[in-house]
Amino acid sequence: MIYLDYASTTPMSDDALYVFNEATKRFFGNSSSLHEIGTIANDALESCRKTWAGMLDCYREGIFFTSGGTESNQLAVQSLVDGNKMKGNHLITTEVEHSSLYNLFKKYEEEGYEVTYLPLGADGQINLQQLQSSLRPTTILVSIQAVNSETGFIQPIEAIGAVLQKRNIPFHTDFVQGFGNLSLSVNHNYIDSLSIASHKIYGPKGVGLCYINPRVNWKGQIPNTTHELGFRPGTVDVPSIMAFTRAAQRLTERREIHRNKMKYLRNTFLELLEKSSIPFTLYESPTVQLPQIIALSIAKLQGQYIMLECNKHNIAISTGSACQVGRQSPSRTLLSLGKGKDEANQLVRISLGKNTTLDEINQLVKVLSNIVKQ
Repeated sequence: MIYLDYASTTPMSDDALYVFNEATKRFFGNSSSLHEIGTIANDALESCRKTWAGMLDCYREGIFFTSGGTESNQLAVQSLVDGNKMKGNHLITTEVEHSSLYNLFKKYEEEGYEVTYLPLGADGQINLQQLQSSLRPTTILVSIQAVNSETGFIQPIEAIGAVLQKRNIPFHTDFVQGFGNLSLSVNHNYIDSLSIASHKIYGPKGVGLCYINPRVNWKGQIPNTTHELGFRPGTVDVPSIMAFTRAAQRLTERREIHRNKMKYLRNTFLELLEKSSIPFTLYESPTVQLPQIIALSIAKLQGQYIMLECNKHNIAISTGSACQVGRQSPSRTLLSLGKGKDEANQLVRISLGKNTTLDEINQLVKVLSNIVKQ
């Protein structure tokens, strides 16, 4: 099977798998236990926290480990909203956030909060002037994803952070698709909170990270929680966190090599597609684009049809975010760009990864050509 759905999830790297296996044997203790075995596990946990603080350029005490990107997103926003709701009830996000946040903001609307949903411009980015004009004295949180999972559009995170820092408004960013692909300094970019998922960066599933600046007001969701400084209850999975940390280190070390490979494979795929005379529409930002996510429609065919036909030929691609698959709803990202529902339903997402080869790209183009001919 040719796997071209890395934006959905990635296989565990050999490094991460090795660390996980070894850590499961050596650091199996409950990190909250006071005996020596628990202390050893806690030391390993705190070592991981310190490593992450270095990679993100942030405060170590603001790093919390979670079950993944969705929980990190939701706990971050809920904790920040509850910690600042005495100041107002206005929230700002975008029309294209991951479903874990988009659905949460819809819930906040039902509870009486006022939510502003910013659209995307033709370049795939929000308009900074529109963001500024949307701010109110009652605005208590802005949440904007760094990289769109359906198209690879990259938002101007540093510029957004600078605008909000001047107004002292907390800023959360969903960095799940960004980590390992974009360089980032949390402190330099004025980010108050962010989320990362292990399974997007060749680590194990079921573990993630949330950062909240210790200087920002936040409130834990479950009273009397003792784990992770009251941020999240439950026994901490130290072996998975260690494997997650190793995967992050490895990806960070090879970021430029990885990015150059992704650019080459993307350009090669698009060149081959053009030479094959397959009619297609590409959705990409003319300014900043994550190269490994390729969003397009092919011959105006339904995206789900293309995906299923590729699957018959042992090629795994998707029709967008895996968290939306099965809902039969058009891409919110394309709708935000002003596309109609029919075109939004034609979206196909091809996402490349470190194991992707040139031969696999050639095979994909041949299969797509056959599908269109049929």
